[in-house]
Amino acid sequence: MEAKLHELKRRLIEANDLSTAAAVLYWDQSTYMPSGGAAARGRQMATLERLAHEKFTDPAIGRLLDALEPYAASLPYDADDAALLRVTRRLYEREVRVPADFTALLAHHTAESYQVWAEARPANDFARVQPYLEKTLDLSRQLADFFPGYEHIADPLIDFSDYGMKASTVRQIFGELREQLVPIVQAITAQEPLDDACLHQHYPEAQQLGFGLEVIKRFGYDFERGRQDKTHHPYEIRLASGDVRITTRVKEDFLAEGLFSTLHESGHAMYEQGVSPAYDALPLGRGASSGVHESQSRLWENLVGRSYGFWEHFYPQLQMVFQAQLKDVSLDTFYRAINKVERSLIRTDADEVTYNLHVMLRFDFELALLEGRMEIRDLPDAWRERFRADFGIVPPDDRDGVLQDVHWFGGTIGGAFQGYTLGNILSAQFYAAALAAQPEIPDQIRHGEFGTLHGWLRENIYQHGRKFTASELIERVTGGPLSIEPYIHYLRAKYGELYRL
Repeated sequence: MEAKLHELKRRLIEANDLSTAAAVLYWDQSTYMPSGGAAARGRQMATLERLAHEKFTDPAIGRLLDALEPYAASLPYDADDAALLRVTRRLYEREVRVPADFTALLAHHTAESYQVWAEARPANDFARVQPYLEKTLDLSRQLADFFPGYEHIADPLIDFSDYGMKASTVRQIFGELREQLVPIVQAITAQEPLDDACLHQHYPEAQQLGFGLEVIKRFGYDFERGRQDKTHHPYEIRLASGDVRITTRVKEDFLAEGLFSTLHESGHAMYEQGVSPAYDALPLGRGASSGVHESQSRLWENLVGRSYGFWEHFYPQLQMVFQAQLKDVSLDTFYRAINKVERSLIRTDADEVTYNLHVMLRFDFELALLEGRMEIRDLPDAWRERFRADFGIVPPDDRDGVLQDVHWFGGTIGGAFQGYTLGNILSAQFYAAALAAQPEIPDQIRHGEFGTLHGWLRENIYQHGRKFTASELIERVTGGPLSIEPYIHYLRAKYGELYRL
């Protein structure tokens, strides 16, 4: 059994290395690659993804899994080897349904589509990317159809990111959350908006980046195993346990954009850096799900980074960096500015209260597109109409409308967005569990100390990687299933005080 397990790990690591090589090419494409490299990059990524898929779905891996079943059955459920065999079996049985040629085709197409989007968005040119998006929709449907017997065509795509979730489950959660959120949004937006003019001044890029880097070092992001670069749409990418990178984007006329995207991506990265090194290059060496992953980025960005206690410590330092801009701005004014609630156009800039309405819009559109109730050509107009209905505002162009998010243009349509709202819900649920176990955390944050919180997250969430499913992890950490109650309680308490609700 030991020899078979060793051979299985060798094969899994080899497949992972090929996927990681493709990931390096993706990182390069989105950061430093000249635009002239786009055509070749799509081919290169397709080749690597096809080879990785062939390695992972080799029948030899299936035979090894079969041979190791008695060994897995002899182990406790939470033993590392038992988890490795369980998760590998699940992924193997999923991947063998998808032909290697299709995997290569999808990788090639999404690489091309990403490059077109990167040029089309600043040019406000939806027509240029429309045929690519139509092909993406077709490929997304084909991908789902490799998994017959689904309740909804989106179910297999959702399952890729959030194992165990279905469209019906997400719809129910979103419905319950929307029912609670809309009255809060209406009560707040009926009031005079908070003044956030202090954020809309000239903030030089270099100083913004420098301050953000200092903060995330204090959080615990390890720069000996990571780096930050600029890109069109911020993300985190894991290349190995010793190489977890983040990206950001900066607006010199809006301080919050670069700062909070840096805090957000560092949450993703600290999760990946905290996964047990024993899982590196194996199927366990990733986050549990997109929802759990997003919970960590939103926890550090919002529950920590937008808290009053956090800025009690860091605001004097920010004032020193930007003396001309902030010397006459009080802490209270700044705190209210970074937590301003408003009906806004851009999801990634949205406040905590309205953010989930952006996600729900995208999720609903994904379902409509996959079902055939909406055509790609109708997206810009549908986007404007939905914004008018949900937010009372209309995007002035497609650049800040349907073109704003990279997901559909660099991936599939379906399964891309539900994780953001699931993550918001879980961020509050996990944070409440952390405070119950370590009630000194808020006071430590007021002193710029994050070791206890980071350590608790590493011990209870990070180190496990994909060892447990999201539902299993939530139960272990919080003692119950996913619940919107801690999130709603958090929003009502924080924004009730800010807006005197």
